[in-house]
Amino acid sequence: MANYPTIDSELLRTFVAIADQGGFTRAAALLNRTQSAVSMQMKRLEEDVLQRPLFQKEGRQLQMTAEGELLLGYARRILKLQGELLNTLREPHMVGVVRIGTPDDYVMRFLPNVLARFAQTYPLVQVELHCEPSFQLLQRKDLDLTIVTREPGTEMGQLLRQEQVVWAQAASFDLSERATLPLAMFNADCFCRAWACNALDAMDRDYRVAYTSPSLSAIMAVVSAGLAITAQLRSLIPADMRIIGAEEGLPEMPSASIVLLHNPRSQSPVTECMAEYLAEGFRS
Repeated sequence: MANYPTIDSELLRTFVAIADQGGFTRAAALLNRTQSAVSMQMKRLEEDVLQRPLFQKEGRQLQMTAEGELLLGYARRILKLQGELLNTLREPHMVGVVRIGTPDDYVMRFLPNVLARFAQTYPLVQVELHCEPSFQLLQRKDLDLTIVTREPGTEMGQLLRQEQVVWAQAASFDLSERATLPLAMFNADCFCRAWACNALDAMDRDYRVAYTSPSLSAIMAVVSAGLAITAQLRSLIPADMRIIGAEEGLPEMPSASIVLLHNPRSQSPVTECMAEYLAEGFRS
């Protein structure tokens, strides 16, 4: 059997952090290390252990090589299995409560698999879900973990996912027959609504906000009925709706960031484990 070198799990953890955060600086901040320490870890992983380059510079952007992309999948699986093993052996009966705040946008799309996997490993942990818009969740101090949507450049906490905002309509909706676009959007404090209205104003496209609700399911019910169109994150658009855009004369929309906020006053093994499960669930 070949005598391969072992890979320190901390090197893999740092590598995954760099991939998730998009660079050494943000990864160092997340891991509470200096940038030079992170750079030295990657140099060790690339030169001493794998003998393969994992990153390359393209202009000012840091990109993974083909070898880096291959390693990333293995690294996630190794760290996940290691974490599950240690948690199961060390704390097989971990108990407690974890309070999660999230807009209802993400409850059906991302949380079912996350909660099912977490419950299988930690069946005695009680999970409280608090569903409110992002701007309300940001005001709360009683939550352990908070998932919010942020505009580019205003990210805070742990980046879970970045997604394009897109326009969507029911398959039966005929956009060409509408001189004034009816919109179904979240309430006035939602920046996606502001983006949509500002973009339509900039191109002098007539519209009216015909339906508003803090509930994504209510908005999608209106759109599915062919009463309006909406602008939402791409992953939230159901399969029976049609994504539309420039070909229909609509402006292109920017991307938004989904981030996870950790309450420093309620850190515990329970919240740390749940945070790991949420991060993996939103990446999938």
